[in-house]
Amino acid sequence: MNRKWQILNKEFTFFLVTRLLFTMGMKMVPVLLGWYLYEKTGSKMALGMLGLSEVIPAMLLALPAGVKADTSPKRALILKCLAAYLIVTLAFALITSVWMSSLKMDYIIYTIYLLVGLTGFLRAYISPAFSAILAQIVPPDLLVKAASYYSMSWLMAAVAGPLIAGILVGILDVSFSFLIVASVMLLTICIFSMVSEKKIGYDRSKIRTWESVREGVDFVWGQKALLGAMGLDMLAVLFGGVIALLPVFAKDILHIGPQLFGLLMSATYLGNFIAIFS
Repeated sequence: MNRKWQILNKEFTFFLVTRLLFTMGMKMVPVLLGWYLYEKTGSKMALGMLGLSEVIPAMLLALPAGVKADTSPKRALILKCLAAYLIVTLAFALITSVWMSSLKMDYIIYTIYLLVGLTGFLRAYISPAFSAILAQIVPPDLLVKAASYYSMSWLMAAVAGPLIAGILVGILDVSFSFLIVASVMLLTICIFSMVSEKKIGYDRSKIRTWESVREGVDFVWGQKALLGAMGLDMLAVLFGGVIALLPVFAKDILHIGPQLFGLLMSATYLGNFIAIFS
């Protein structure tokens, strides 16, 4: 077989489709929640807190979660996270449904923040687990090509997710749209379950989480080029959160509906996609 196509084995295909569907589902959530919250509250602070409630647990757990992903059975960890995402998505569907309309809006908002915080917690674990298992699915000499497919699938999903979410909100209500996202999550679990478990490359009995975290921090601190690149990326993420306020631009400035709001949300990733092929 041509070495160019050896990367497209069954397990890598299942993994790639899982990653694409999962990313698409996750990129639909901010569109649905952003539109829902701003319609109900008209508060810019509520939108800002929405993003913050996810970022804080994701950042706090990033280092220990990375160690956990390296020292745990990665397939099992990813399946647990996917199942938890499915439950959280169903909870989003419930809290935004008409059945909860009798609750005070403050209770609904705080529940949404709590659920978004849980997604940040899960994101801290599933992201490094996805990256780590990729190196175990494909041979080392095909890893660079596999990583390019992996990145491309992420970008395609990041563009498609917000677009689809905007269309859904324009046709259906937010609660039913979350049920569709939950269906996508269920499909990812079914597909990823076809990937076999991989061996752990570490002796778990000798790994101490915080010792590993400290070693990692010391290594990054000693590599000034790496430290600068990571610091720049972190600042860009922290202070580039204007995307969280796009519902304000959509409704109050541009006076557009949810379909075009979805297009706005996907525009950044669409720009990345175009830049790769230009």
